[in-house]
Amino acid sequence: MLIQAERLQAAIAHMLEAAGTDPTSAGIVAADLLEANLQGHDSHGVQLAPRYVLNVLAGKLMPNAAVQVVQRTGAIIVADGGMGFGQVVGRQAMELAIASARDTGLGLLALRNVHHLGRIGAYGDQAVAAGMLSIHFVNAVSGPPVVAPFGGIEARFGTNPICIAVPPVAPVAPGGYPLILDFATSALAIGKVRVAHATGSPVPEGSLVDHAGRPTTDPGVMYGEGPRGALLPFGLHKGSGLALMCEILAGALTGGGTNQPATAKDRGIVNGMLALVLDPARFGDIEAFRAETAAMVAHVKAASPPGGPPVLVAGEKERITKAERQRGGIPVPDATWAELCSAAAEAGIPADRLVALTGV
Repeated sequence: MLIQAERLQAAIAHMLEAAGTDPTSAGIVAADLLEANLQGHDSHGVQLAPRYVLNVLAGKLMPNAAVQVVQRTGAIIVADGGMGFGQVVGRQAMELAIASARDTGLGLLALRNVHHLGRIGAYGDQAVAAGMLSIHFVNAVSGPPVVAPFGGIEARFGTNPICIAVPPVAPVAPGGYPLILDFATSALAIGKVRVAHATGSPVPEGSLVDHAGRPTTDPGVMYGEGPRGALLPFGLHKGSGLALMCEILAGALTGGGTNQPATAKDRGIVNGMLALVLDPARFGDIEAFRAETAAMVAHVKAASPPGGPPVLVAGEKERITKAERQRGGIPVPDATWAELCSAAAEAGIPADRLVALTGV
């Protein structure tokens, strides 16, 4: 089914409030989820709302927690999220790093014990909106690990995203667009596997193995009742190496824990993030930086074949998808809708109320 973004966002906010989230935080989380859907990242969109609601009700997510600074040394900020909503606590923590970058040129944030941060590109968006450049390493301890290392068949990592965000460069387009590179170190984000499972679709070849290490395109190997399979890293040893570094930088260095056996795996969706926020104006001539970046982007895009599809740079596909979905609505698979209705009921919202809110 297709649901208009505004109505779906209001419904998700209502669900979160019913579960005990204050209205401001519920609005921030709902807006973040819908922005992910609008940009085409359904893995980080409203399909997560049922899990968020159930984690709140189970006491694994503290819906109204705020960021706490544990230690501050110069530009280094160590912060604890108190297992609050990542979309709320993560933005609060990023504001601290951005403020440090304004003062000193650098903000180095180590954030631990935070519930699911959502789409990491959102924090890149936050940085570039302040004129900053940012680099993010993230790990996730969320139940059993889901990604096998290169050469292995048993999962050892989360999907461990990396994000690099560069402020807008005016020659790219009127007003300028930022470059937001945001990717999982696995061949697919686990949420995309879940979306494929919900829609009955196969995943691309080279993304999954079953419990015996046999290649498969069936997302059911991650969600069936039998032995679980594993996602593969992207780029063979390269993605595997980056995933390990995310565990070290975002899990071990921040103090939030890694996917090694001694770390508790029953706490909900636990993220850690190491983020570097840089003020590009502190590195020299800012106009020269913008011009050089714009020239390189233009050079890359000029590689498009005559009459063929354009070469896209980081963030362009998301802008195209967002324009389409703002017009046509957000696709919500039947299985996701059923989960939304079930979670809403757990929070005391009957299905007919959810129908009225969304207009389905």
